Parts: sequence; C-alpha cells; structure tokens
Amino acid sequence: MKLNRLLENNDMGCVFTGPGDPAEIEITSIETDNRRCIAGSLFVCIKGYVTDGHRYAAAAVASGAAAVLAQSREALAEYGFDWEHSKAAVIFCPDTRWALSGVSATFYGDPSQKLRLVGVTGTKGKTSTTYMLRAIYQAAGLETGLVGTICNKIGEEEIPSERTTPEANILQELLFRMLERKIGTCIMEVSSQGLHLERVGHCHFGTAVFTNLSTDHIGENEHANMEEYAEAKSKLFTMCENALINRDSAYAGKMLEKAERSGAKIYTFGIDSECDFHAKNIITKQNGVEYDVAVGRREYRIVVPVPGRFSVYNSLAAFATSYLEGISPEQAAAGLRKVFVPGKAENVPTGRDFSVLIDYAHNPDSFINILTTVKEYAKRTVFLFGCGGDRNRPRELMGETAGKYADFTIITSDNPRSEDPESIVRDIEKGIIPTGADYICIVDRRSAIEYALKNARPGDVIVLAGKGHETEQILKDRTVPFDEREIVREILNTMK
Repeated sequence: MKLNRLLENNDMGCVFTGPGDPAEIEITSIETDNRRCIAGSLFVCIKGYVTDGHRYAAAAVASGAAAVLAQSREALAEYGFDWEHSKAAVIFCPDTRWALSGVSATFYGDPSQKLRLVGVTGTKGKTSTTYMLRAIYQAAGLETGLVGTICNKIGEEEIPSERTTPEANILQELLFRMLERKIGTCIMEVSSQGLHLERVGHCHFGTAVFTNLSTDHIGENEHANMEEYAEAKSKLFTMCENALINRDSAYAGKMLEKAERSGAKIYTFGIDSECDFHAKNIITKQNGVEYDVAVGRREYRIVVPVPGRFSVYNSLAAFATSYLEGISPEQAAAGLRKVFVPGKAENVPTGRDFSVLIDYAHNPDSFINILTTVKEYAKRTVFLFGCGGDRNRPRELMGETAGKYADFTIITSDNPRSEDPESIVRDIEKGIIPTGADYICIVDRRSAIEYALKNARPGDVIVLAGKGHETEQILKDRTVPFDEREIVREILNTMK
C-alpha cells in the first residue's frame, strides 16, 4: 500500500516531511518493533513505560524501514536520529498511539467494519465471558475468532497471546486474517490498557459488554486511581452499536452515561437489579450453577458447569450478548452447558478424597469470589497463592483476604520476575499475620503444591490460585515450564 493512502485519515494529524513522494513509497508492513522491520516497513515510534520507540528509529531504517512515524522532532533528536537527512521518509503526528491504530486499520482494510466485533471489558470475567460466548457460537454452528488473555484463535488455529489486548498493528492483522478465513465474528477481551493506549482506537464494535470494576491495575505504569480506571473502561461504550452493562456494578452508571452520549442501544443484565436480562431461581452446586432467565414471554433454564455466583454473571452476559447478536436462546443454553474455561475453577482429577482446583484469581476480589464459592461445599479450604513480581498488587491486602476467607493458606511464589521471591512472600505475610489465620510459607511453588497434596484431609478443596491457564513460571534469569495440572499429577503418582 502506498504511504499516501495510509495518511489519508485526517484525524491522525500526520505531517509528511520527506524525503520522496508519499504516493510513490510502498509500505509492506506496520511495525513497532525494529527487529521485525523489513524492506518497506513503516516503523511507528511508541513511547512505552519501559523504553521509547524513538530510540530504535535508526535501527529500523537500517533494517529497511521505508518510513518512520514519530511524535516529534525533539523525540527523535534525543536519540541521535537525524531526521532531516534520513534516507527513510519521516512523518510527525501529535499521538503515535492513535496514529498506529489508524494506519494499521487502513493498511488491513478496516476489518472491524467488515466482520462483527464483540468486545468484553471489566476487571473480572473477561476471559470466562469470551469463552462462554465462543461455546455458544460453536453450538450455533458458527466459527469465531478469539482475542484474549489465554490465547488468540482464528477458528481452531491457536496463536500465542503476549497481552490481553494486542498492540493495534497486531490486532488489525489478526482481524484481517479472520476475514480471510471467512470468519464472521471476533470475540475480544478489551483491557483498560488496550483502551487507554488506543490499541482498539479505530475499531468498531457490534456489541460491547461491561462485566464489573474492582480494585486492580491501580499504580505506577497503570491507572492512578479508580476514577481513571473507570474512565478508560468506559471508552469502549463510545465505539459500539449495542452496550450491555452489568446493572449490579457500582460503576454501571459511568458506563451507561458514556453509552447514552454515544448513541448506542443500551441493555442491562444482573441478579439484584431490575434489568433487561435478569437471572433468578439461582442454584449453586459444586460442579456449576443453574438459573432462569426471561426473554420476552419465555423463560430459559441455564446450566453452566463452572461453580460460583460470578459464573452466573459471566454466563448471563454471554447469553445476553449472543441474543443481541442474533443467536437463539436455545442455542445459547446448549452452548453454555458445554463450556470449559482453562484455569477458571478448573478441576484437576485426583482420585482421592480431596479436590484440587486451579484458578487464575490474582487480586483480593477474585480471591473472595473463588473462596466463598468453595466454602459452600468444602469441609476445609486450602488456599495456595503468591504475588507476581514487578506488579503493583496490594500484597498485604491479598494476604489479609486469604487469612479471612481460607481455612488454611500456603503462601508461595508466583512469577517473581526480577524481584526476590522471599521478599514477595514476606510482603504477603504482613497482611495475613494480623488475621490470626492458620498458614505456612513455602517459597518454592512446586514444594508448596507437594505440601498441600501430602497434607490434604478428606473433604479438602485445595485451590491453586494465580497462575490458572499459564504453563510457565517467570523467574529473574529464566522462564521455566510450570503446568500445575502436570505437577499435581506427577506428585499424586509418587503418593500411590
């Protein structure tokens, strides 16, 4: 595609400085990583939290980039890039993140205008809701794309996911590939960072869903406070046709206000509030939940093989979304009966008189969700968790929450990254000590799991929290294989 075509979108405020004629410069790819640049690439300089893409402009040109899109002359000059004498074309714009989403959408033919894009945002429930939606579409005989935390999918093709919502150029390429495969709908987790950093800036959503909002992603390099966090989430409801809002959330009003101002059609769901899609007659079991939902004059019985009140919200959101997208309630109910979400209250068969669940819970609210669910049927809840390093998590509060809600807690390591694992454990311990709860610290996570299994009592439910679907552990100097399902099986085999 010629460079001038990419710059036609006036909302980006791009200014071409040369050299060459933009009508003659052929662009072969859009890149933010200079190591991916090839002959003809457009390299977009993104200023991140860790490094600044302007630093790598010269390296991108050396790799063949035909053009560089930068935020300012000063930003390039800071890293010694002589833009006035560059052999590559140079373009300046006020916001390279916004421009990246714009040029990427144009380069790939605005795929979100051609397929149906369904976006799910919220602190908790994004992954579960998207997987439930995918199960519904499968029950309806429809192939989908999936973009999210666990992985990205084009039909059944699985693509590793580096972040919940990919950078704009990666996202637009994924959507383009879905169109090539004749896929009609993409179901996407939309993170607050994805919204705040304009990764979905030039996307058009058919239906946008709000699950909930709770304390998470607050701190350095994330959001300054809950108000800023909510504001980021609410952006999704300015770029959709249908807005589906959890009426029970304290932040529903914020989302409804944004949706109303944007002209979206508004629908609500919930348990405790009057809403368009209301769950009632709820039954919670060890192996799942059941409830009724009314659509028009008819009621449908929904059965979901994932335990917990939160599963009612997630499945209700999926049911309502599929209804708004034209799927019958019968097909939705059939899909929800078969849903499986990796790492979400996932049962690991033990063949013993105790149970093991793997769950992605990694903040105080999600701790409460899984622990209150398990307490309904467990004789004793054994809760094993750690905190990720280089993350702004409320470690003491997580320790306090575990102490209040679990019968026995094993504090261990998660993904320590560059931090000292023992130091992280001590931070957590400061929160659990005042609760007077029964606990032990075992820094090595495999040893901690082994302790939990070898000391299990009849009727115990052991919850391995924090890693969920992950199959690796990130240490200071290396990343090692760490699939908790396999580890549990290996340890149990030694106990025969």
